Amino acid sequence: MALSAGNVSPHQDLSRDAVPPVSSRDRRQSSAAAPPGSHSGTVVITDIPARLDALPFGRFHILVIVALGITWILDGLEVTLAGALSGELKQGSALALSDAQIGVAGSCYLAGAVLGALFFGWLTDRLGRKKLFTITLTVYLVATAASGLAWNAWSFALFRFFTGAGIGGEYTAINSTIQELIPARLRGWTDLLINGSFWLGAALGAGGAIVLLDPAFIDPAIGWRVAFLIGATIGLVIVVMRLWIPESPRWLMTHCRPQAALAVVRGIEAQLPRGDAAPARGLPKVRLRTRDHTPLREVAETLFKTYRQRTLVGLALMAAQAFFYNAIFFTYALVLGEFYGTPAHAVGWYILPFAAGNVLGPTLLGRLFDTVGRKIMIASTYAVSGVLLAVTAYLFSQNLLTATTLTAAWMTVFFVASAAASSAYLTVSEIFPLEIRALAIAFFYAVGTAVGGIIGPLLFGVLIGTGSRAAVASGYAIGAVLMIAAAAVEARFGVAAERKSLEVVSRPLAFID
Repeated sequence: MALSAGNVSPHQDLSRDAVPPVSSRDRRQSSAAAPPGSHSGTVVITDIPARLDALPFGRFHILVIVALGITWILDGLEVTLAGALSGELKQGSALALSDAQIGVAGSCYLAGAVLGALFFGWLTDRLGRKKLFTITLTVYLVATAASGLAWNAWSFALFRFFTGAGIGGEYTAINSTIQELIPARLRGWTDLLINGSFWLGAALGAGGAIVLLDPAFIDPAIGWRVAFLIGATIGLVIVVMRLWIPESPRWLMTHCRPQAALAVVRGIEAQLPRGDAAPARGLPKVRLRTRDHTPLREVAETLFKTYRQRTLVGLALMAAQAFFYNAIFFTYALVLGEFYGTPAHAVGWYILPFAAGNVLGPTLLGRLFDTVGRKIMIASTYAVSGVLLAVTAYLFSQNLLTATTLTAAWMTVFFVASAAASSAYLTVSEIFPLEIRALAIAFFYAVGTAVGGIIGPLLFGVLIGTGSRAAVASGYAIGAVLMIAAAAVEARFGVAAERKSLEVVSRPLAFID
């Protein structure tokens, strides 16, 4: 049957202005086309996607950005704390960790993020966005607080694993929700801005480390434990804010709950000032067959057969930026200590300007991804980042940089690289069908992080341990090559998704002609 705006009826649709009901022939074709195991439902005709894209930017979207975008701030906080506190964690008054154990803890965090993304991503597509971004935030809160209670290297690594699992799950649930609630014309800039907020968390972590590792303020043996409670405290506030975020109407309309989807859209429209709502008629409608889930076989077929070129793009972008960022940032405090003699309590002062460059990049360049276009901006930011990293690697290897000028170089490199890395998350969350969006995000995040994030810190931990500038520079060179290669892949196979509805960029599996 087809569903109506006001009630369930076999003779009406789920849009503002009705079109003819779905015929028996359409129903037979829809049923016949249903993939095995997806449990085909009713046929729905709706203009909900168009209504969401037609909404003016307002208070609702600001709430979405703040309440959901906090994930990147929390991740930035966690990564920065792990790096800034690494020097203190090596002290006998703390956990007396070795450089290798610090690298293992960093890799455990990323391994948890990989597995958490895959598990929670699968649940996000099956159970809904809202349920999962509540569960994953709770996992993060408990685990990050426990990190501050660790008693040895292995307990610390275990708690970092579960902290990463919560953050990895957050990435899948939150990226999916944001993509599906933000209007198409603003999706690129908004996504880059939110992903760039990672560095607000980095600045918060750096500032917190400066204070909490200062013996004049607090005993560092206690301060490092208190530092991990910062993220838990922020998370508690966000739990309350997320109570006002609705389930994604796009997910609801394809998962047998079209009336709930309509209620959410009407609720958003009701918050608009009079006269700001989308026009009552003339919006394009779509016709879809509801389903309660998408079989994993169909997910694999979509990724590796239907959209295999897009899968290549996603893998290239995610792996390159994961290695680029995690290898450098996870070990930044170690480089400062090993090659420049920077004391642990002063590391935060070097991370603050580093973070500033990373925040400014997506903020100032983000609008160009919606105006100039996705392909040219993604390819160019990746290529420029690679070149700048190669130059910095050479200067570092020749001992031509001080701790201050190295930080200035990183500010320049990551002004561009932050926009590039953020665009990788934007890409993989918008170029695949709605029904597999969260799991697709999880897959690319998992593969990219496993290749670039887990291997990167371990490799750099070994390279830094040699005490050789040339060895560390060779690691930077690998990151540069990966970024330039990813730029070439994007230029050749990228998708021009700017200002287009998600349903146009990638047709949902539930749609029928």
